[in-house]
Amino acid sequence: MSQLAAHFRETVSGRRRGPVAACERALLRLAAIPYGRAVALRNRYYDNPRHQRRVAAAVVSVGNLTLGGTGKTPFVAWLARRLVEQGQRVALVSRGYGARPGARNDEARELELALPDVPHVQNPNRVAAAEQAILSYGAQCIVMDDGFQHRRLARDLDIVLVDALEPLGLGHLFPRGTLREPLAGFARADVIVLSRADLVDAECRATIRRQIETLAPRATWVEAVHQPLRLRSLAGTDQPLTSLAGQRVAAFCGIGNPPAFARALKRLDCELIGLRTFADHWTFSPDDLATLGQWAAAEQAMLVCTLKDLVKIDPAWLNERPVWALEIGLAITAGERQLLERLKSLAPPSPLGEC
Repeated sequence: MSQLAAHFRETVSGRRRGPVAACERALLRLAAIPYGRAVALRNRYYDNPRHQRRVAAAVVSVGNLTLGGTGKTPFVAWLARRLVEQGQRVALVSRGYGARPGARNDEARELELALPDVPHVQNPNRVAAAEQAILSYGAQCIVMDDGFQHRRLARDLDIVLVDALEPLGLGHLFPRGTLREPLAGFARADVIVLSRADLVDAECRATIRRQIETLAPRATWVEAVHQPLRLRSLAGTDQPLTSLAGQRVAAFCGIGNPPAFARALKRLDCELIGLRTFADHWTFSPDDLATLGQWAAAEQAMLVCTLKDLVKIDPAWLNERPVWALEIGLAITAGERQLLERLKSLAPPSPLGEC
């Protein structure tokens, strides 16, 4: 599956050349036509506020316009902490993509580690999930993860993340590109967050900002960077990042943006001997982990993954081979004051703690 994903990205990005690749792009362009029409009809339907459901809490949506990882999970954690600091009772709501029946998906388990005191309700019906969060947890503010295209639940603030390395989805709708909807969708955004802003120079950031501001002139502009925080183990113990210095590292991940993980490791003065990638939301089998453990042992290397991967691993599958996760946090480098002001404008709790 990861090979298929890599083939798709090489094709739609134009890096794959030749007549076969050109033919594949032409077919994908044709396939994008009905998809685009369906998206347009759906957006037209939800442009009417009567088709949206409002709940008895403020709703903040965090999403993106593109497929693949833009770093939403660290941003959701940052956002929830800021809202809690402002005195709000916060709950997270998400679809639960990739979760087995009755279980939480990998993002939910990762956020549970980062936000142990913030409840998280998963349900494909986000309206029902929000209502449950209000009824069960007294939530005053709902943070809806990956909610930009889920328009049935009315929101008070729409935040869209844009990856600085691939900001406009290769300029085409899926499946010809990686756009979930046309770029005109940016007009619905209240806040645009340029993630991984440190990986491009100031001129590139300014160009991206100008491009997006023509599409979303009223949106608040924010820039953010992802920063490694620490190493975490299956046993719940931590190690400082300095423990990676000079170490041989065998890395693996099943996330939407594997190159971002590789870049983070390379900046920590370790020797990255290889990165084995799996499809996003991959469910690791005992054979997967046994093979990874054997690979690390043969290379005399530390076995390192992302926190999103770690929460899905049974330690027994590694034959006591230690595995460490690189925990990533987020810092706002531009626009933080304006973003906090937008958050304060949400219905604040009264002195008695009620909305």
